[in-house]
Amino acid sequence: MQRIYIPILVSLVTVLFSCESKNHNEEVSTLIEAKRTEVAPDKRVALWDLRFENDSLKGETNQPVALKELIDELNAQQINFTDAVLRLPDAELGDKTKALVTISVANIRSQPKHSAELATQALMGTPLTVLKEDDGWFLVQTPDGYLSWVDRAGIHLMTEAELEHWFREPKVVITALTGYVWKSTDKSEMVSDLVAGDILTIAEESKDQLKVNLPDGRQGWISSSEAQEWESWIASRNTTPEALITTAKQMMGTPYLWGGTSIKGVDCSGFTKTIFYLNGQIIPRDASQQINEGDLVDEDKNWEKLQVGDLLFFGVKGSDEKKERVVHVGMWIGNGEFIHSRGLVRISSFDPENPNYDEYELGRYLRTKRIVNVPSEHILSVSELLTNN
Repeated sequence: MQRIYIPILVSLVTVLFSCESKNHNEEVSTLIEAKRTEVAPDKRVALWDLRFENDSLKGETNQPVALKELIDELNAQQINFTDAVLRLPDAELGDKTKALVTISVANIRSQPKHSAELATQALMGTPLTVLKEDDGWFLVQTPDGYLSWVDRAGIHLMTEAELEHWFREPKVVITALTGYVWKSTDKSEMVSDLVAGDILTIAEESKDQLKVNLPDGRQGWISSSEAQEWESWIASRNTTPEALITTAKQMMGTPYLWGGTSIKGVDCSGFTKTIFYLNGQIIPRDASQQINEGDLVDEDKNWEKLQVGDLLFFGVKGSDEKKERVVHVGMWIGNGEFIHSRGLVRISSFDPENPNYDEYELGRYLRTKRIVNVPSEHILSVSELLTNN
């Protein structure tokens, strides 16, 4: 009789254990998702890639406080598990968890390979937080929070102490739209190209040229007229209508580049981001993020309400069946016109009598938001770029 009952008992225990494990999987998955909604609703700026499998908590995150809270909750509920989560920055990086961009414009991609989608760009001298490495590519976070991958050749890895030392060095910002670092004052050999917004440190000053250090230690000479000392540049930044329009129009004709945020090429939100960066503000990267900032100005095509610097958003309106899709953004410049990057940086108008009348954008207009002089935790002063990374 015992030989008959033993297999049945084993089967019952197995079924009960399986049911308990399944319940734990569902319970923990619910907790993981709840925490993700709280701390990482936008995966572009926060990493919370966790899962619960075979009684193991797996995945990776750069949200250590939230991870501890999740683990404390699992322990409080007496759920036994193995902690196999990769905390970022990855310990294998050692103390090299900071970096500076070392080329005029670094292409930062959605995956660790050159063929991957261009997610964004970062200018020379931009400080980055480094999270992990994958075969010569580094997952980094930019000052605006964007998470993406950059090739080793585009950055110089540093410790926090080394970065702090660099912060204290005297610096210049490139103010010309484009420029060059030359190996010598005779300008016969180039060290690097430059674009507006690049940051270098000063090694030596002469009458009309500056000897500068690139973030990776290379040295060379630039024309003094193409740069401005960091403190005076910061002090002169503002988002007045004149400043915004001047910067925007300087970029007229710049080619459209998906993921671009520099004079070499811009997408629509990269263009508005660049306008504000060169005038002292760091705004979110994408149009679908920018639309969440500032105050609502208009959603009824009442153009009289708009001011220079307001951001106009375009896309597909939401319905009961589908969410709203924000796909384009431009900046209002007055007189019924806005400037934006579509194909190239151009000026469009909502006036049917204007040669730049843009019926296409008018047809997909969503609303206008004002971010100038509207405080937001997601909009930083450029002065914070070298202090808060």
